[in-house]
Amino acid sequence: MSEKAIAKKIQEVEVLTERMKNADSFVVVKYAGLTVEQVTKLRRSLLEAGCDLSVIKNNITKRAAEAAGYGELAEALVGPNAVAFSDNDSVQAAKTVFEFAKENKLLELKAGVVDGNYMNNKDIRTIATIPTRDVLLTMIAAGILQPIKEVAIALDLMVKNLEGPSVETEASPE
Repeated sequence: MSEKAIAKKIQEVEVLTERMKNADSFVVVKYAGLTVEQVTKLRRSLLEAGCDLSVIKNNITKRAAEAAGYGELAEALVGPNAVAFSDNDSVQAAKTVFEFAKENKLLELKAGVVDGNYMNNKDIRTIATIPTRDVLLTMIAAGILQPIKEVAIALDLMVKNLEGPSVETEASPE
């Protein structure tokens, strides 16, 4: 192998290592058997979710993963793989791939890294089913507001009970 080719591969590993270190999360997916149209659709779905998909040689991905401190990822890097990166939301890449895989059975989530923690297939699938950040915030807000709403209703009923029954008396004509 020429020195130019070796230097190019070293540079690719360094760039990918930094990409892995700086991403909120990334997942390795097996895409064998998908058509070009399906892969294009997956890329679009990921882009709409603020993520991106890269097809990278396994050898370069392994070296970059080890350099980034994710050596456990090497066991998932067998066969044709792609890596989906997310820089905005820790679960978005896994969630988008998981949703896409429901319709495209040949796509498989293999492993990943979320917030610096290695996740095997089972863990990454669990992460993929967590509601999005916005949905979780809405659930928290609803959970906080529900008791306040119940207290307000109870206080309103108490005030109405203290006032007594409101009986309107009509003035009798004299």
